Amino acid sequence: MKKIKLLSGFVMLFLLIGNSIFSQNNSKGFALLELYTSEGCSSCPPADELLGKIQNEYRDKNVFVLAYHVDYWDKQGWKDIFSNPDFTKRQYDYAQFMGKEPIYTPQVIINGKTDFIGSQETSLRNGIKSALSKPVSTSLSLEANQNANSLSVNYNVEGTSKNSRLLIAIVQKEAKSNVKRGENANRVLSHYQIVRNLQSVDLNKTKKGTAAIHLPKNYNTQDFEIIGFVQDMNSGAILGVKRA
Repeated sequence: MKKIKLLSGFVMLFLLIGNSIFSQNNSKGFALLELYTSEGCSSCPPADELLGKIQNEYRDKNVFVLAYHVDYWDKQGWKDIFSNPDFTKRQYDYAQFMGKEPIYTPQVIINGKTDFIGSQETSLRNGIKSALSKPVSTSLSLEANQNANSLSVNYNVEGTSKNSRLLIAIVQKEAKSNVKRGENANRVLSHYQIVRNLQSVDLNKTKKGTAAIHLPKNYNTQDFEIIGFVQDMNSGAILGVKRA
């Protein structure tokens, strides 16, 4: 009888520890850093380099970097080959969410809530530390399968708020550009985590499904990655993030 009680006690302890570990992993914090940058901005290269350094250093620590190249510098003497007006619009949307205008580069927004000058390393690291310390209520799973020039992304989202969207980014990990004009004339610039395509999925209709995404011509699994994140479109807050 004593052996049975002792064994029962060990089983209960094991279950409690297991549940505790599961709970901790399920609520592990994250930091999504969204950089707004441009090849035409002389203040941006230090931010690009810093975000590349952070991406490399924190890769295994639930930290994600997305670099959006905006287009409002394109008329200042040099057109950024990665620029996209949709990314400029996204930055303006954040300005409304946070009540901070005018927009600027290089700007980094962490988890859709706080913004920083992209080259200020100490502030960024403190922002990452703060974000990682906060629990997560939204669960996101992603699985991607390539079919010729398109990608099928199976997604499953749990614990979202109303008016949430899933955004799926096709990210080029690295690139170099030889800039010939503008503020960075005659410089070779290094870029990291470049968002090449950003597709939105309405989660009010279904929280589980498949999204079809068009791929860039030079897409390959070694030089690109897929990052998905859930955003509350009422507040701009990022609720969860995952690599496919």
